[in-house]
Amino acid sequence: MAITIYGVCAVTFMMVMYALEPRDRRFIAAFAVGCLLSSAYGFLAGAWPFGVVEIVWSTVALRRFQRTSSKG
Repeated sequence: MAITIYGVCAVTFMMVMYALEPRDRRFIAAFAVGCLLSSAYGFLAGAWPFGVVEIVWSTVALRRFQRTSSKG
């Protein structure tokens, strides 16, 4: 039950950060963190493909964050 609650919180955080991305580039970094939290949930829940996909999304988000920072 605790893993499920953690998963709901992690995925909710990730989705809220995704929705807020247009407001500030820091939300892109927060989305990447949310993806890592969701990835941890995937591995804890035994759904390793979900965990792997969330790591990939985190990497994509971090690269997007880096690109936006260089536009200064």
